[in-house]
Amino acid sequence: MNIRTFSIVLLGSVAAIASGPAQAAVTVIGSGPAELCYQGAENGGDPKEYIAYCTQALGGILTTRDRAATFVNRGVLKLSLSESNAALDDFNAGLGIDDSLGEGYVDRGAALIGLKRYDDAIKDIDKGLTLGAKQPEIAWLDRALADEARGDTLAAYHDTQQALAVQPDYTRASDNLKRFKVTKSDGT
Repeated sequence: MNIRTFSIVLLGSVAAIASGPAQAAVTVIGSGPAELCYQGAENGGDPKEYIAYCTQALGGILTTRDRAATFVNRGVLKLSLSESNAALDDFNAGLGIDDSLGEGYVDRGAALIGLKRYDDAIKDIDKGLTLGAKQPEIAWLDRALADEARGDTLAAYHDTQQALAVQPDYTRASDNLKRFKVTKSDGT
């Protein structure tokens, strides 16, 4: 009997993804410090400057949803500074206010990856996907990074493919996919 098997080999380490897990900001409606906080989390810039806007917004009057989103957005900015524990605190605060924010779970998963809590990260990322995170490609790629760190190369490969399936021009995922080598072998 001839059986064809496939082998997937990882050609680089998780460190090859230079900027680490990706994050997604949560939209805030209106203007003022909360909106500036969102813009910083969404578009980049000096995280320390934008964290100050987030903190200013949290000291003021916000709707419940905007308060939750501002905590998540501040967490995104802290995570960009590799402050995983502080980011985790903000993600927990935001999700404690509004546990329907899919991005909050995906972002908390990214923080958990930074803390090497890969199983917990995958659970949060999955919940974020279930809740309809607005950028599922980010969730799938973060999940791939957690899979890889756990030593599950096959799952990392498939999750990276899924990131590209939902967003074909997602450069971080296509770059990550290049790190895998799929080989065929005939077994008897």
